[in-house]
Formats: sequence, structure tokens, C-alpha cells
Amino acid sequence: MAEILVEPIEGYALSKDKKKGTTLFSKVGVIGCGKEGQSIARIASWHGMEVVFLELSEEKIESAITNIGKELDNRIENWGLTSSEKKAIMSRIKGTVDYKDLADCDFVIEAIRSDSNTAYRSIDERKEVFTKVEEIVREDTIIATNSTTIIITELASEMKKPERCISLHFFVTSPEAKIIEVVKGLYTSEDVYNKVCTFVKLINRDVIPVEESAGLVSVRLYVTLLNEACQVLMEGIATMADIDKTMNIGLGMRFGPFRTADIIGLSKISRWMDNLYEEFGNSKYKPNPLIKRLVRAKHLGKQTGEGFYKYDDNGNIITE
Repeated sequence: MAEILVEPIEGYALSKDKKKGTTLFSKVGVIGCGKEGQSIARIASWHGMEVVFLELSEEKIESAITNIGKELDNRIENWGLTSSEKKAIMSRIKGTVDYKDLADCDFVIEAIRSDSNTAYRSIDERKEVFTKVEEIVREDTIIATNSTTIIITELASEMKKPERCISLHFFVTSPEAKIIEVVKGLYTSEDVYNKVCTFVKLINRDVIPVEESAGLVSVRLYVTLLNEACQVLMEGIATMADIDKTMNIGLGMRFGPFRTADIIGLSKISRWMDNLYEEFGNSKYKPNPLIKRLVRAKHLGKQTGEGFYKYDDNGNIITE
């Protein structure tokens, strides 16, 4: 289903910066343009905002642009977009390898793909990103993380202006998921929180207010479900396909727990679980041996062609 175009952002009173006469969120920066970053860039540009994303190399920039274009082509094929609309959306997205190109952004969202296996290293990497961004952007620029297992208060603790930092979680597993979890940290100002809620409305999503907690709502519930699904599978109670079918048809999940894991990526889910286990010390968050085994084998899901399921070149499950 195509996204519904909403009113121009100029129509919202809160989007105006009265002192400067400019439009708030006219330009959004994205740090890291993997699956999450690409989704953020596409959604913001779709709703009329200029987007500049930062990547490590020109090759990664080209790959991200290509993938965003392919996603829009899928919308065209399903009559949800025209070629001219795609051209306009793509024209608002630019890639860069230089932090300085984020200088005039109103809002910068960190969405890096961490390869760390510990919460400490992941926090350290993101703190470095936040510090670099703060050195470049204006004092009124909002800085956010899209991480779900990192506490924004800890990320912002060494910033010069921690009150402008916030956490939000885009749901990229399902394009139809019109919600975003928004977390106000201990330092986050009420003004920044309200502005980010406005941003969420501008991109046609609903705000899910979440109290600060590693994993938020979505990740804490999902990883627990996946662990239990793995346990059910290991006990031989049902096949993987039938477990997914039960949750898909019986309980109305868009995808079952195993298919969802393959879409998200097992290395990412494993890091989520490690971070939650370190944060809470509860064994329900500790990755099931099945997950660890697949990650060690580099069977990371749909992106690698094999995870819990095997996939063909078009991303369809291969049935044996």
C-alpha cells in the first residue's frame, strides 16, 4: 500500500521558526544509510523534506541511492507512485562522506549499523557520532538516535547541549507501520520533544510515547517472542513454517517471528538481545542457541539469502 501524501509542512504553525522565518524540518540529516537510514531518508523526502545522508564511502552512497530508487520503483509498479513523483523524491536526497554537509540541517538522526557485540562499544561509537554532529550543526539543531537498545540520556550525557537530544524508532520491517516510538531522555527539553512529535506528524506517523528503557516496547516484546519460538522449534512441538503460520494467521501478525527475524537481520537482533541481557540481566533476553548458530554461520536473513529460511534472488522463500 502506498503512503498517503499529507499537507505541505508549511501548513503547520509549529513548523515555523518565527525568528528566522524559515521552515523547521526543511532539511534532515541521516547518519548511516543502511536499511533503517534508507527508510528514514525515503520517508522524509516523500513528505517534501530535503535529506542529506552520511556514509563511509562513495560506493555505499551509490548503493543506498540505488536501493531507495528500487523501493520507489516497487511503489510505481503497484500504482502507488508516478515516475515524476519518484524523480522529485530522489532529487531531494543527497549523499555525502563529509560531516560538514550536515551543517544546515534542522534535524539529524543517527542510524549507524554497529558491528559491535557489546552495549558498551555500541554506545561508544554513537557518542563519537553525536560529538562530531554537535561540532558541525547549529545550536538549535535537534540530534536523535534511531537505536532501540541504547539509552538516550547516556548518549547525551557528554554533549554541550544534551537538552536537544532525543530517541525515536522507525519501524522499517513493515512500510505500512504508521507509528514511531519517541523517547524523551532526562535531559531532553519539552520544546525539543514537542518539535519531534510534530516531525512525526509531518511524515504521516502516529507518536507512541515511550518512557526511557532499553529496547522500548517493540524490541523487548519481539525478542522475547522470538526466543520462545526458537524454544518451541527446538522441542519439536511444531515446524518453523507452522509456528510462523500460527502467529501470522492465528494472531494476526504481518509475518511470523522467524520470517520477521530474517527481514530485520539476525546479526542486528542478536546485538539487541545482547544489549538487553546486559542491561536487565534477565535470561529471557539471552539469544537462543539457534540464533547464535545462524549468526556464526553468517546466515543473517533475507539480506544474505539464508537465515531461518532460504531465499531466492528475488527475496522469495525457497520451499523444499
